[in-house]
Amino acid sequence: MLFPVSGVEVHPLIPPLVALVVSAFTSMGGVSGAFLLLPFQVSVLNFTSPAVSPTNLVFNIVAIPSGVYHYIREGRMNWPMIWVVILGTLPGLWAGALIRVNWMLEPGRFKLFVGGVLLYIGLRLIYDQTSWAKRRKTRIMEFEARVQERLRKLLKETGQLPGKALPRAARVRTRSWGLRRIEYEFLGETFSFNTLALFLLSLMVGLIGGTYGIGGGAIIAPFVVSIFGLPVYTVAGAALLGTFITSVFGVVIYYILAPFYPGLGVAPDLALGALFGLGGFGGMYVGARLQKFIPAPIIRTGLGLIISALALRYVIGFFL
Repeated sequence: MLFPVSGVEVHPLIPPLVALVVSAFTSMGGVSGAFLLLPFQVSVLNFTSPAVSPTNLVFNIVAIPSGVYHYIREGRMNWPMIWVVILGTLPGLWAGALIRVNWMLEPGRFKLFVGGVLLYIGLRLIYDQTSWAKRRKTRIMEFEARVQERLRKLLKETGQLPGKALPRAARVRTRSWGLRRIEYEFLGETFSFNTLALFLLSLMVGLIGGTYGIGGGAIIAPFVVSIFGLPVYTVAGAALLGTFITSVFGVVIYYILAPFYPGLGVAPDLALGALFGLGGFGGMYVGARLQKFIPAPIIRTGLGLIISALALRYVIGFFL
């Protein structure tokens, strides 16, 4: 089957099947599969025009809503965090898209950039499994264990089942929202973070995401947990919804830029991206079901090694 927008010719079952396998594997490690699907499109499908970046964002738009609905239904959305992430990411997306269509047209240069982003994600996954990293995260891990225990007790006391709307005490509730700090309450404890710091982080992530074609949740979530010391239980939903919304804006930005670069191939291939997204939708469900059968350190270490190896291939290949 020929996809006329991208010029890719591939059997229509290949994109969703690849996305299903990739997303099932990556979601078990707590990250989206979008950052691995782009290398597949570039290296296997030979989709190297700037349009590959927004096409990759379409994957997030199709695959993420089911997870977002789950977090909203449970009352686990940290809304102030989401808005700061969106406001910081949008200008970064514009800058990233302009970099992509003006300075990263040559496939080798784009692969070098992709390799750099993948190397960061891969090494981060591996580093998180080291004893040194675990010692530094002892306080966070102890708190996460207490959160799960307190949550189980609360659900038992109220007779509510996991996956349904959570009791009010187990929901994320905003206490104050300002330009300097944001405070919120969860399970009787108060957490806060610097608004400007998160804005600047989101700005940088938006720049990377607009160039690469990812929403940035895989970068933002680990950062706010390890640096800001926020419980992942209150961060995951915000990172996921932020990724979804910024992906929508990213696709719109590339559509706006397309008329200014005629013949270059800037607008996304919606059909191809949707097929990847449908596979990702199913893969995330499969990954969530299989996760409990495979130890998390094995998942994240294996994922980190695979990603790092792919990254080194791109980086070394640029200089050879």
